Amino acid sequence: MRTFGAVVQALREHAGLSREEFAEMVRYSKHTVASVEQGRRMPDNDFVERGEVALGNTGALRKAAPHLTRKAGLASWFREWARLEAHALTLWTYECRVLPGLLQTERYARAITESVPPVKDEEQVIKQVTARLQRQRLFDRKPPIAFSFIVEQALLERGTGGPDVTRELLDHLLEQSSQFNVELQIMPRYQPDHAGFDGPLMLLESPDNKWFGYAEGQRSGILISDPKAASIMLQRYARLRSQALTPADSRSLLKQLRGAL
Repeated sequence: MRTFGAVVQALREHAGLSREEFAEMVRYSKHTVASVEQGRRMPDNDFVERGEVALGNTGALRKAAPHLTRKAGLASWFREWARLEAHALTLWTYECRVLPGLLQTERYARAITESVPPVKDEEQVIKQVTARLQRQRLFDRKPPIAFSFIVEQALLERGTGGPDVTRELLDHLLEQSSQFNVELQIMPRYQPDHAGFDGPLMLLESPDNKWFGYAEGQRSGILISDPKAASIMLQRYARLRSQALTPADSRSLLKQLRGAL
């Protein structure tokens, strides 16, 4: 989006137009034009088409627009990671807050989306849930991705969305964890020696065998590309794997929790 905005600004300045003049020609406010040029706002089709006409029909905006990386419903700080994971060879996730988005059911995703302020209207909820579920197409990718998930037992016992949602979620986790390329481990409630005290983490291996990390907090996220920092995250994940239940024991626990509902 920043690159697209820079192209718009360069073409506008080359045409000798001020933002106010260009805004009048494309029938948007000068504030909208500024937001697009600064990469803070996704241009819609009308902006692209009117901008093309105003800037000499070079074709630059029409050809650049399809490559914009924003995905509706995904947080801005997550979009670069989403782009990387689409091509990943390996994808590892540890979560202690909610079930990872790749493992969520639609009703579970809706429950957590509706629970977290600010209050959202139905359109916002649908957009966010849809974007989260669309990421699950990664399970069908060829060549397949090697997935590993480690989740805290408390997340499965929290009852998010109520008993029906939890039953459906547990059934879904049993089904997903039976896939040949998916490893699911549960971190038991009692685990005094725990390598995840710094919070959730995600790791991926790129097609050229480089490792990237990702960490997320309140309204923010950070993509970690420095090899030393990624190495530390790999060490932590390896330790978490050794501390969690084995995949077989994790499936047994899922069945026990399902039977207790």
